[in-house]
Amino acid sequence: MRLLGFLLLWTAATACAGEYAILASGARILVDRHELDGARVRLYNGSGFTEFAAADVSTFEAEEIAPKPAPVDPPPLVVPIPRLPSPLELADAAADKYGLPRVLLRSIMRAESDFQPQAVSPKGAIGLMQLMPATAQDLGVDPYDPAQNVDAAARYFRDLLDKYHGGLRHALAAYNAGPAVVDKYNGIPPFRETVNYIYRIEKAYMADPATPPASR
Repeated sequence: MRLLGFLLLWTAATACAGEYAILASGARILVDRHELDGARVRLYNGSGFTEFAAADVSTFEAEEIAPKPAPVDPPPLVVPIPRLPSPLELADAAADKYGLPRVLLRSIMRAESDFQPQAVSPKGAIGLMQLMPATAQDLGVDPYDPAQNVDAAARYFRDLLDKYHGGLRHALAAYNAGPAVVDKYNGIPPFRETVNYIYRIEKAYMADPATPPASR
């Protein structure tokens, strides 16, 4: 029995494939192979062997080796691409944030860049709301980033409205020509570009059904 116990422990630690020797006692021993020698049987494992009386071994059974599973390629990594907000969505979000009519900020964006994020004017104004580099620097934003550009422009226009006590034309003139020019003329400067700019935005703003009747 000691020998049998030793063999069971020994074979349990052996990873070799082979066959099972089924003993008369019902025990199963995993071996590499066996040889019969008269009334004795040799059970080989590795470089050694153990002998049993042939009468103590009932039969032999082949070891069944489960086939290794075929390698499965991992599914391709799909990285979702976040959807960037549209210019109109940026305009509406900024308008809501700074208490401006959505249609008004949309009208300014149309007049400034025609909703083109990469627009750069001959004078160097940048992006959807055509921020000048110096203005963008004062506002602490990257004018080439559409979200920062629109948010800063809405904040700037809100400040202009407050400066001119809600005067829309004064605020638009200051956005187009600069507040220093509006202050110099104490009102809308006599520049064709600025006058046309105010007219275009007011026309679009007033014609939109979303414009409050009090503003018409």
